Amino acid sequence: MKIVLNGDPLEVAALTLSDLLQEREVSGRVATAVNEEFVPASLRGSCHLKDGDRVEVVAPMQGG
Repeated sequence: MKIVLNGDPLEVAALTLSDLLQEREVSGRVATAVNEEFVPASLRGSCHLKDGDRVEVVAPMQGG
């Protein structure tokens, strides 16, 4: 399936947001959104991806 991840077109096998994070080897604390809608960590396994979805994954940064 084709999605857009953080602005980059990508072909993935993942069916859910949780699967996508595993497929892309994303670990640690991240925030996720699909089609500009925030998806909490507890709902990532039930958030089914569709062809053309726009997914954003961001990690917190420390600094000052």
